[in-house]
Amino acid sequence: MTMKRILTGAAAVVLLTVSVFLCLSLSVPCLLLIDGDTGRVLMSFPVKDGDEFSITFIHSVNQSPVTDVYQIRNERIYVVRTIYYAFGAGVQTEIEEGQSLEYGPDGSMTVSGFNRPMDHLSYIVGTVSDHTLRIGGGSISLRERCGRNTTVKFVIKRRLFA
Repeated sequence: MTMKRILTGAAAVVLLTVSVFLCLSLSVPCLLLIDGDTGRVLMSFPVKDGDEFSITFIHSVNQSPVTDVYQIRNERIYVVRTIYYAFGAGVQTEIEEGQSLEYGPDGSMTVSGFNRPMDHLSYIVGTVSDHTLRIGGGSISLRERCGRNTTVKFVIKRRLFA
């Protein structure tokens, strides 16, 4: 009876180990866009270390475009830079230590050097103007895909792909 329990326990350990290995080897990190109210996955994008994505919207006060750029590192989301065209309330006006400001030929201002992990990243999709996701060379209207006034959470999770 004792030997049977040992073999059953050993088999359970082997099965668990194989299951975890298969899950990790068959899964890939994905950027998930999740409805903040329902928890439903709205969109999913496979990502790898170093990939970037951005969200562009019209600033509610100064009525000019703002683009926040994020990078995937070690299956986490980091804010790396922001691009804007006008100063105003809610837009960074001072450069902090480790950050830099560059001016673009189109009149843009890019503040970079944030390198800050975003443990809780979400946007409320605009009712007056859209929020646009750029990822993997494509551009997606969050208003069209998620709906106006939807709180969209951005998270990195591993998902199985066949």
